[in-house]
Amino acid sequence: MAYTIKNFKTKKALKDAVAAGEEVRLQPTLFNRYTGNEEVLDVEGPHYPKPHTWYAAVELKEGRVVKVR
Repeated sequence: MAYTIKNFKTKKALKDAVAAGEEVRLQPTLFNRYTGNEEVLDVEGPHYPKPHTWYAAVELKEGRVVKVR
């Protein structure tokens, strides 16, 4: 499970931010700092304690989200 640093309320808002060139990064976790080039399959939002209403797979380049699926 991963969260973006900014608390996006919808997956569309996340996609729009990435498409607009906004710098979107994932919150570091105990086991991963998300600083490289990788695919993360379990991004979700909005942040706890709100119920999760969207889930996404994202691609990272140099720690930034560059693609949302």
